[in-house]
Order: sequence, then structure tokens, then C-alpha cells
Amino acid sequence: MDYYVVQVSTGKEKNFIDDAEFKNKFKELSYSIVFPQRILKIRKAGKVTEKKLPVFAGYLFVGADELSTELYQHLKKCKGFYRFLPNNQEPRSLEGRDLEILNQFISFGGVAKISQVVFDENDRIKVIEGPLSGLEGYIVRVNKRKGRATVCLDMCQTAFYIDLGFETIKKEEKNGPS
Repeated sequence: MDYYVVQVSTGKEKNFIDDAEFKNKFKELSYSIVFPQRILKIRKAGKVTEKKLPVFAGYLFVGADELSTELYQHLKKCKGFYRFLPNNQEPRSLEGRDLEILNQFISFGGVAKISQVVFDENDRIKVIEGPLSGLEGYIVRVNKRKGRATVCLDMCQTAFYIDLGFETIKKEEKNGPS
């Protein structure tokens, strides 16, 4: 299956998905829409809540065997559609590193939860498990107080800065002979 990137109205991604499903209610077109999301802890007025936010705000990924003319027209007529990437005249499927990044987020069920991390003696982050695993080299900033790591991803020749949440796990200290 190939994945094509569709730019839609930011904040209206769910509306686009609902409209596309409604217009394809008889399932004459075979495709799936992937909307990667992440969970972040937000502190507001002293209360910490978990909030679900998009990973790539304003972008959806359409999975199909091929981008037929019918599928192209169907998606183009949905509310909030802007364009295919890189352009509407020659939409291309994701490949190489771009596809690896998308698969990284799909592998966690579409929702990137909070990662488990530890910090070594040099205060470097080490990911134990979660969506940050495999992205250690792309972390550009760490905010321990908020529990967020900013990751710089290059997708479709555009750099995206994404905050992903983490929880610090304390390493058990090794007790020497007493």
C-alpha cells in the first residue's frame, strides 16, 4: 500500500475524514486515511491533563494501492481539502525516510503515547520504550519540567518540530557491599 500526503485545514482534520467517509458510504473506493496523533500532558491552572493533538497538524495520509482519478476527485471534493504533496499535478507516494517516519507513528496504533525514558550520568536522554524510540538522534530540545522532547523531523522536504511527551523512570541504584 502506498501513502499519499494530503494537506487539509488545520484543526479540521477530523471533519475531512468524516466527510470523506460519508461521501464513500457505499465503499466504492478502497482507501484508508491515517491521522497520526500524540498525547501530551498539559498543565493549566495547576491541573495536569492529557490532551490528544495531531502529530502533523493539517496533514493526513491516504493509503491506497494507487491514486486513481476517481479517488483523486473524491478527496478533492471533501471539505477542507487544500492540496496533495508535492503538488496536485503530480502527487507522489511517500518513500524512503518519509515512509519510515510515518510507519514509526502508525506502529503505535495511530496515537503516540507518553514514552518512558531515563537520563544517564551526562544528562543525556535514553528512551526505554514508546514513540521516541528510534528518534533519539532527532531530539533537539528536552524540557524535563514539562516532560517533553522536541523532535525535528524532515518529511516531504519540510522540517517539522514536534513535541512528544515522556516520563522519567528512576534507575535503581546499585548497592555495593556494606
